[in-house]
Amino acid sequence: MIEKALVKRSSKSYWAWIIFLLVLIAVGFAAYIYQMTQGFAVTGMSRDISWGMYIGHLTFFVGVAAGGVMIVLPYYLHNVKEFGRITVVGEFLAIPAVIMALLFVVVDIGSPMKLFNVYLYATPHSMLFWDSVVLPCYLLLNLVVGYSVLQAENKGVHYKKWVKFLALVSIPFAFSIHVVTAFLYSGLPSRHYFLTAMLPAKFLASAFATGPALIILICFLLKKLCGFDAGETAIKKLSTISAYAYTATLFMVGCEFFTAFYSNVPGHKAALQYLFFGLHGHNQFVPLMMVFVALAVVALCLMIPRQNRDNPITLGVGCACIFLTMYIEKGLTFIIGGLSETPFGEIASYHITVPELLIIVGVFAIGFLIASILFKLVVVVKKDRDVDAFPQEDRAGLAARLLAKGSDK
Repeated sequence: MIEKALVKRSSKSYWAWIIFLLVLIAVGFAAYIYQMTQGFAVTGMSRDISWGMYIGHLTFFVGVAAGGVMIVLPYYLHNVKEFGRITVVGEFLAIPAVIMALLFVVVDIGSPMKLFNVYLYATPHSMLFWDSVVLPCYLLLNLVVGYSVLQAENKGVHYKKWVKFLALVSIPFAFSIHVVTAFLYSGLPSRHYFLTAMLPAKFLASAFATGPALIILICFLLKKLCGFDAGETAIKKLSTISAYAYTATLFMVGCEFFTAFYSNVPGHKAALQYLFFGLHGHNQFVPLMMVFVALAVVALCLMIPRQNRDNPITLGVGCACIFLTMYIEKGLTFIIGGLSETPFGEIASYHITVPELLIIVGVFAIGFLIASILFKLVVVVKKDRDVDAFPQEDRAGLAARLLAKGSDK
């Protein structure tokens, strides 16, 4: 199956894309070597902001991985057959997302060998230990389930019962990876921005908005490039899930503003003031948060009315706005905002450096590379099954139409 997808069915443009990603990976790896040799002085992190953009991206991509459960849960637990065609897309999306999340941990701790200390010197009372347990388990479950389902479809047989059992097991793991990540932050008593019982619920809601929105965008991209049709009903159901999960997320953000400013507790207000309005002369994140607000308004206007979700153009723009706003709020500003105020009430500035940016680009390239390979497998297998579903006399014509539509992509 892999040989058929990656060797016999790959165009020159596909290989050019793969080579481009490999170049970015090489650049990112060179920046990582530079960081290892020179130390974290080449990053924007400091004594006060010991977690930077790396951990922010870890948080975001854990949410992306967890969001795939919004397809897996309805299909395997409630037999929503409309998701059958794209369930493997959600499972395969979780694989590069978790790998990227783990890679951001690796580049943040310095030497990769330090990662094994979490297991060699296990501390079950630490949320970091449980985070390091549930993430690899969720990765393995999605890899086994996704590949087994696709392999069964490639052979024209139904997947075995143990595959469905593992898929059901992956559902609580999907919830746990983001809940444990939220507990990792909300258990820090000295950081008021993190110290809220609403954080796990907010993380899950944002994941259930971001994951389906990204899956919709991927399905649109696969349809344009490869002629892969996810099904109109499945897209509509996903858009509904994403729209209301996103609304719940923004409601929780508003609740944080109410709690901070109505109570008038300085510690609770500091991070929100710093990010959205500027504090003590530090306002580098204010323009970015204004973009967040503008995109959030656009996303709500496009995603809440049903007629907008039925239009592929407005739906695509709305999903892109959802993804970008959650990336800004969770990936770029959440960690920095929570750590910005020092114990002396001052603001510690954080500015991303070139080595950090190159390393982040390199990790992104690794994720895109894995996703490109996995989704190519999905498209090839699904197209072959579409051809096999037709009578023998109609297959040649259908195959010719599919190839004419997607061969140059």
